[in-house]
Amino acid sequence: MGDVKVRFAPSPTGRIHLGNARGALVNWLFARRHGGEILLRLDDTDRERSTEAFARGIQDDLRWLGLGWDALARQSDRLDRYAEAAETLRAAGRLYPCWETEEELQLRRFQAVAAGGPSLYDRAALRLTEAQRAAFVAEGRRPHWRFLIAAEETGWTDLIRGAQRFDGARLSDPVLVRADGMPTYTLASVVDDIDFAISHVIRGEDHVANTAVQLQIFLALGGNLPEFAHFSLLADAGGHNLSKRLGSLSIESLRGEGLEPMAINALLARLGTADPIEPAWSLDALVAGFDLGRFSRASPKLDLEEIRRLNAPIVHALPYAAVAPRLAALGCGAMDATFWEAVRANLARVDEARDWWTICRAPLAPVIEDAAFLLGAAALLPPEPWTAETWTGWTRAVAAATGRKGRAFNQATLACKEIGGVFASIW
Repeated sequence: MGDVKVRFAPSPTGRIHLGNARGALVNWLFARRHGGEILLRLDDTDRERSTEAFARGIQDDLRWLGLGWDALARQSDRLDRYAEAAETLRAAGRLYPCWETEEELQLRRFQAVAAGGPSLYDRAALRLTEAQRAAFVAEGRRPHWRFLIAAEETGWTDLIRGAQRFDGARLSDPVLVRADGMPTYTLASVVDDIDFAISHVIRGEDHVANTAVQLQIFLALGGNLPEFAHFSLLADAGGHNLSKRLGSLSIESLRGEGLEPMAINALLARLGTADPIEPAWSLDALVAGFDLGRFSRASPKLDLEEIRRLNAPIVHALPYAAVAPRLAALGCGAMDATFWEAVRANLARVDEARDWWTICRAPLAPVIEDAAFLLGAAALLPPEPWTAETWTGWTRAVAAATGRKGRAFNQATLACKEIGGVFASIW
């Protein structure tokens, strides 16, 4: 496949959610499967909403998931490079100034749709006279700059979606430089992909139309074309797109819930494929079976309960060394490997070990609802040494002496037996 290099490019305007994490994981698995590299690119040109706190939070979330990177870049450090690329396009006649306000553009879009036509920019700026342009400058208007799309077919073979074809005449000239001089995502992303030698652009299907436009920008700038793969977006149980509602499903919140990173990775790696969703204990195990060709074009349905179901068996297999620092943070620093190995099969989350530690080690104030029954049961307990048959004989004797039976008695004895089994394994 040659030298593989991919990129994950979040905007530090918030923390990453499950949709973002899926994109990061798919890129990470693809790169590692092919011995390639991963660039973490922070798309932080939105000066009003991008913050350093969000940038650090995104990196923390990725590290927690185990998704490291080989290089880091910030678009805010590369503004001169984007300005240079824009000048190259101007010199080639592919970037032209436009003077419309946002209100004027919205009115034109509304009129075009009302007339039954496509909502494309009508290239009115190309028909302005020098006097009209001078008048706009005198008003104090600053132009934004659009890329002139060639009226030709643009296409590529998508690694997930197959052959893709777009007619340039049906694409709207995109804005590449805003009126304040800041580059848009469409330009900055292409320049970065060229400069960092990105071999594969793997992202959501909501970028398919962007790819058609960006291919022409790649060629206009003389860059090598990467390969593209667009995976389908997550949907809820009813098949509705989740892209607008993923903020509540942040990696930060799921981490706070006590879920394991591998439970999240195990689900996200298989969503959208025909492969069974099952627990995974390492990213290496997911790398070994990863294949973009197994992704479907149908939107996978996300079920948070599936992450929780995957979490328990992953917790059950965690060695003591892996959880010891977390147990200490829970106030259970004195818990040893023997205790952990005895209780872990009963846990859905690591933090539930604290409850077992409290029951077994901390002072308890028992609530005895039927003291007479318990005293009578204690009197029937045979002397030690106890054997495997002691429990059955004792409970039968208690039932015969007290006349108690049925579901309530059985539930109580089973609960005692479960606790007794844990105690016996600890001591």
